[in-house]
Amino acid sequence: MSKYLVTGSAGFIGFHVINALIKMGVEVIGLDNINDYYDVNLKFARLNELGVDRHEGKWNKLLDSRKYAGYRFIRMSIENKEDMLNLFRSERFDYVIHLAAQAGVRYGLENPDAYIQSNIIGFFNILEACRQYPVKYLLYASSSSVYGNNSKVPFSEEDNVDSPVSLYAATKKSNELMAYTYSYLYDIPATGLRFFTVYGPWGRPDMAVYKFTEAIIKNKPIQVYAEGKLQRDFTYIDDIISGIISILKEQKNTPPALIMNIGNNNPVSVNSLILEIERCLGKKAIIEFTQMHKGDVNKTFADISLINSLCGFKPQTSLKDGIREFCSWYLQYIS
Repeated sequence: MSKYLVTGSAGFIGFHVINALIKMGVEVIGLDNINDYYDVNLKFARLNELGVDRHEGKWNKLLDSRKYAGYRFIRMSIENKEDMLNLFRSERFDYVIHLAAQAGVRYGLENPDAYIQSNIIGFFNILEACRQYPVKYLLYASSSSVYGNNSKVPFSEEDNVDSPVSLYAATKKSNELMAYTYSYLYDIPATGLRFFTVYGPWGRPDMAVYKFTEAIIKNKPIQVYAEGKLQRDFTYIDDIISGIISILKEQKNTPPALIMNIGNNNPVSVNSLILEIERCLGKKAIIEFTQMHKGDVNKTFADISLINSLCGFKPQTSLKDGIREFCSWYLQYIS
């Protein structure tokens, strides 16, 4: 049986990846440090859905899940190289899905050190572990933010990405370069996925879909940048997961060092997003228009021809359907 490591497993995408792998019947170890960048109760709730109980004190051992055979969780920071090497040495993973990172564009203005520690040093530790204890395949998270304010749309993997406008984007581009080098020097098959604005049930509280929904329900104003004209290629989580599983199935047929967009290929304005949320909740938003933040970009738009040709990826979920599913989950979660 193949053994998978999923880092960032208490995070939004990681949680859904774990669910998908459990259904495949493979052996999975989830790893997360449960940092407090956003509400840790949501992270613990995700873990609980996967059968891992919340314990007081430090989670420092592998915990067998009572709910799913073949799934275990460990609380660990990827920044700790010794712990990472010991884990790889003892577990001998076949596949690594690396999603752990310091997320968020604007937070880099407040706490740049967190991005260097997690996204650079942490990613280096993952690469070193894959080198010293070889794996069959490394799939890691990059981001659409690497495109910056690219004026050419849709964004293609062949576009120049030498002008990041946030530290987060700079670290993600660095990850791509580091992975390419390790793939070339040490024959580590590696694919980086440039995610485009992922949303859906169990999503992050710092993302627009969650923030807007919460504010509307609580009758609080929402801050909307650039008059709501910014456009995002909102991509529903189920489409992301189906794409990831397709990549895993086709990884032997892909180049050893590869970057792929994974998005919806259909950008919409923030104003359109707000309208969809209002329709689902049956309630109007209180909107406060404000200036665009440093680090934000005007538009994201994924060219998905590469992932489509290699893996057959084609998103299936409209914004209307995706927002309906998110709102339904959110109302249950807060009840």
